[in-house]
Amino acid sequence: MKIVVLNGSPRKGGNTEIMTQAFAEAARKNQNEVSILDVAPMNIRGCLGCKYCWAHKGECVQKDDMGKVFEALVDADMVVFASPIYWFDITAQMKTVIDRLYAGGSVGFHFHKTALLLDAGADHVFDAAIAQYKAMTSYLKWEDMGIITVPNMETKGSMTTAPNLAAVIRLGESL
Repeated sequence: MKIVVLNGSPRKGGNTEIMTQAFAEAARKNQNEVSILDVAPMNIRGCLGCKYCWAHKGECVQKDDMGKVFEALVDADMVVFASPIYWFDITAQMKTVIDRLYAGGSVGFHFHKTALLLDAGADHVFDAAIAQYKAMTSYLKWEDMGIITVPNMETKGSMTTAPNLAAVIRLGESL
């Protein structure tokens, strides 16, 4: 299975990166092909809502790094959305990528399996991100393979000793 992980964290070497690497290593044990795209540093502008994509077979009018994301997703079997929670939701960078997936909605997606990996410095801050993810999976009929939240990541590197990291690894190994 070809798995694409979209990492929405702008923090290099941070907890989300540690989490996505652990997931990828675990998933590769079963001969899955896993690639991680760090979307935060990419030049991806917000959706214009112009519907150019709907009249042009999913092609977006904007020519930016979102093209690299679509290229990675073209033959993916599964997409994993990974993000830290900033101010009660996914990062703005991840939200921009999700908004731009609108272009793909005009022609459909090759992948039908998804998962959500979230971490935060506190607990009880995951509701908005999970609600958005569940709405996407329901509307697009994507199969949710798992939602994992890792709270109380107060310092950079806390993920290495987080109890919920084991759940991330189990998810990767189950694929």
